[in-house]
Amino acid sequence: MKKIVLTLVALMSMTTTFAENESMNNLESYNMNVNIHKLAIALNLSQDQVEGVTEVHKTFASEMMFAAQYDKEERTKMIDKAVNKDLAYMNYILSKEQYRKYLMLLNMTLVNRGLK
Repeated sequence: MKKIVLTLVALMSMTTTFAENESMNNLESYNMNVNIHKLAIALNLSQDQVEGVTEVHKTFASEMMFAAQYDKEERTKMIDKAVNKDLAYMNYILSKEQYRKYLMLLNMTLVNRGLK
């Protein structure tokens, strides 16, 4: 009887630990902070563009972290809204070629993190 109780306690603690790790990994998926310097090099941004992209990306990253706190249905809507808003602002700041590269990078990031 003692072994059964200890086994159940061990299983419950492992399940709790697994759930906490899954929740933490899920939150990490929504962390959109990137190295702006590397992004600037990849997109060949001017200094003015770097400043604009930095501000837009800060807003996008905070909106994504905010979306992570909601249930799945609401979260999906919030992610779509944040992505569309980010792309609209980036389209204004970037040239067509830069925007195309940014769109590709953002899409790959969202797919790799399981958000799209």
